[in-house]
Amino acid sequence: MSKDKAPDPNSFRRTWDKEEYGKLAQERADEDLDDLAPPKKKPPVKRELLKRREYEVDLDSKLNKSIVITKATPLSQTGGYYCNVCDCTVRDSINFLDHINGKKHQRNLGMSMRVERSTVDQVKKRFEFNKLKKEEQKQKYSLHERLQEVQEEADKVRQARVDRRKEKKRKAEEEDEEELDPEIAKMMGFGSFGAKKKN
Repeated sequence: MSKDKAPDPNSFRRTWDKEEYGKLAQERADEDLDDLAPPKKKPPVKRELLKRREYEVDLDSKLNKSIVITKATPLSQTGGYYCNVCDCTVRDSINFLDHINGKKHQRNLGMSMRVERSTVDQVKKRFEFNKLKKEEQKQKYSLHERLQEVQEEADKVRQARVDRRKEKKRKAEEEDEEELDPEIAKMMGFGSFGAKKKN
């Protein structure tokens, strides 16, 4: 209500100071606008471009092993795959690979998800490198040498088989000789059951 003006005795309605309440409404509106305004943007962080991993991902070390887990077991030693960069545990290998190739993990490593664009010269050099690598592999395994290796392996297998047969035959002959003594066989009235070898 207005304090400056005296109330009209014939009016039973309240009268308000429009200027005072107008100022209060304007101040409240300004505060709301400040709250709704987007925060000032910080300059973007410059991150490295995405690079190739220089280490082998170990997925097989905990395979088929039992681990006793208690309440006091640290997070890194519980079941599953532990990421020491993000300090999290993932339950299976597929999700672990998704995690280490994902945006959050790469950000924690300080890399963006952008890849460096290769120039034409870099691509040509890579093709030449791969071509030389293929040629080296061909030289290492020439057809003639490979055939010779296969032939040697086959000869070894064949010779081992022959040696096993000879050993088996020799053992069988020794057992026959040990089982039946010729003098005892004569006393009992029978000779050998098999055909004798002619010398």
